Amino acid sequence: MSREEEIRAGLFDHTLNGHAPEVKALTEEGLKLGMDPMDILFKALIPSLEEVGRRFEKGDFFVPEMLIAARAMQGALVILRPLIAETGAKPVGRYVIGTVKGDIHDIGKNLCVIMLEGAGFEVFDLGVNTPPEKFVAAVQEHEPDVVGFSAFLTTTMPMFKVNIEAITKAGLRGKVHIAVGGAPVTEEYAKHVGADSYAPDASMATRMAKQIVGDRSDSSQGAKALEQAVMKIDETLRKG
Repeated sequence: MSREEEIRAGLFDHTLNGHAPEVKALTEEGLKLGMDPMDILFKALIPSLEEVGRRFEKGDFFVPEMLIAARAMQGALVILRPLIAETGAKPVGRYVIGTVKGDIHDIGKNLCVIMLEGAGFEVFDLGVNTPPEKFVAAVQEHEPDVVGFSAFLTTTMPMFKVNIEAITKAGLRGKVHIAVGGAPVTEEYAKHVGADSYAPDASMATRMAKQIVGDRSDSSQGAKALEQAVMKIDETLRKG
């Protein structure tokens, strides 16, 4: 067995078992050896996550196993993304994103970042537990086309309204499109708090962002590959 075959097998096994540091190390080693990023994605990472889905359906895996496998693959995608997405020098738009105050969940937000960057956006990721004033400062500084709020808990969803009020008070409401998303969020709730749009997943968030900035260009092959990988993670997470 060649070292490349060992790396593919190792990536499959470690992703399956949610060993994020090993997945990251093997991805980096594979790239140093000259392996094609698409090869790593389609011959190791995606097949592994498909196996995770199969095991979940059979009752061999449960939600925690799925989450750690998805997170392990996400770590590899962060490394592969710049190599796969043939983005032009000029970004198609600017996007500020963060998980709201009181919420430390980031997997959905991170998938959005991967896909948005893959589609050619310049993304400013504010991280988790982001207070309203930090969103306001980022909108003032970066002048984005879109600001996205993510919430994973029903208890933190009310922060959407608080953030929108802070942006309005700062005189910025008419200058930026406000998008919201997260596991418990619905279209009705997004309208209720005064957001401009709601996206149920990273793929839809990216498509909507492209529509907002009027980017009608066809996705590059690399962006499509990233979308496929992110959709696979999304699908895995939704099973839970």
